[in-house]
Amino acid sequence: MSADQKPNQRPELAALDDATVAQALTRMHLIRKFEEAAEASYMRGLIHGTMHLSIGQEASAVGTTLPLEAHDYILSTHRGHGHCIARGAEPRLMFAEFFGKETGYCKGRGGSMHIADVEGGNLGANGIVGGGLPIAVGVGMSIKAQKNGRVCMVFFGDGASNEGAFHEALNMASIWKLPVVFVCENNKYGMSMDIGHAMAVANVADRAAAYGMPGHCLDGNDLAGVAAVAKVAIARARSGEGPSLIECKTYRWRGHSKSDRNLYRSKEEIEEWRNQDPIRRLEDELKAHDRFDAATLMKLEEDAQRDIDAAVEFARACPDPDPKDLTRDVYAL
Repeated sequence: MSADQKPNQRPELAALDDATVAQALTRMHLIRKFEEAAEASYMRGLIHGTMHLSIGQEASAVGTTLPLEAHDYILSTHRGHGHCIARGAEPRLMFAEFFGKETGYCKGRGGSMHIADVEGGNLGANGIVGGGLPIAVGVGMSIKAQKNGRVCMVFFGDGASNEGAFHEALNMASIWKLPVVFVCENNKYGMSMDIGHAMAVANVADRAAAYGMPGHCLDGNDLAGVAAVAKVAIARARSGEGPSLIECKTYRWRGHSKSDRNLYRSKEEIEEWRNQDPIRRLEDELKAHDRFDAATLMKLEEDAQRDIDAAVEFARACPDPDPKDLTRDVYAL
């Protein structure tokens, strides 16, 4: 009996073999440590501007993308570092982008909120709330016209679900049965607005019924549970049955951005969610079912930290761009 066949596991965890779980956990560590290093670089004045961190939301990004195939697409948001890494982006090229270096994914022109890696299936993050939703419809139309069997997964936050673009995108995707998976990462707050004060229904997923598609409301901090539902939604999209809406209920430990003084929520609430840490929850479950021992889990985390440390040093050592190239690769209408 292999380790992933240990008895008494819930089906969602048993469905993931050890290699897949190790890859998922590694990417969750990479996301956490990438954002911690990015935050430290910002505090030290090495990175300018602002950033939107997703520390605490790692299971949502990794779990939803885990069942995607290599040729599939994602579209991300302003809080998109986790989506990039979950899709397989190289942290050293992401840090180079943060540091404004030519070696970054967008040659230093995109920064934190606009990382794209088209060859890797990441069509780009978007600084406009809900901006990726109509783009996903266009990508879905292209996939359907080309009959290439791909799927487009688009991420957005709970705040974006109150934008007109959300409703238009879901309606059109459903009418045309486009191969799109809509993933709402509901972290409870649209900037400082509690979602309970901004929405008339209890769950974003409840809105799926209005557009004739399945709606799934999940514990977004449960890696195995998220992956199981994403697998079903991706299979539905790929088979031509149309889109699905997945709502991952999760929580960002940090403020909306670096300018957020975090005055709209209590320390007790933050602490309650920190106790639902998706990384530690997965590790505890793996140990409880004798899938991984403590030493193996520690090595995964240490390896991830080593990769992130090396990525920061790579980015810092890369040459700065030549000022004469300031307007190169920059487009405006």
